Amino acid sequence: MVRLIDAPARIPVPGGKVIDEYVGRVATQNGAVSVARMQAPPGWDEPAQTPEFDEITLVLSGSVVVEHDGGSTTAAAGQALFTAAGERVRYTAGPDGAEYVAVCLPAFAPDLARRAD
Repeated sequence: MVRLIDAPARIPVPGGKVIDEYVGRVATQNGAVSVARMQAPPGWDEPAQTPEFDEITLVLSGSVVVEHDGGSTTAAAGQALFTAAGERVRYTAGPDGAEYVAVCLPAFAPDLARRAD
């Protein structure tokens, strides 16, 4: 069945980042996948995490840096990153901030992110 999602669910988070979830646990009560548009200001970062979901990050503008056990990887506009469940990662925005789409399988949930304190 086709379902139009005419507006995302805005999910409040600290640090100036904006999350607009189109599909996922909040917007559509879907636990299989989440799709969200993110806007992060320059200098934004979040604690390290070892999530229980795979994440695809498609960068629309600016850049996203992912720190991981092997170093760090930067994706610029037009590029994407894939991080696997169980991998310790830390996301930050590049010097110009970032706008990106995050797809999580299964859907993102704070308890599944397993963020460091």
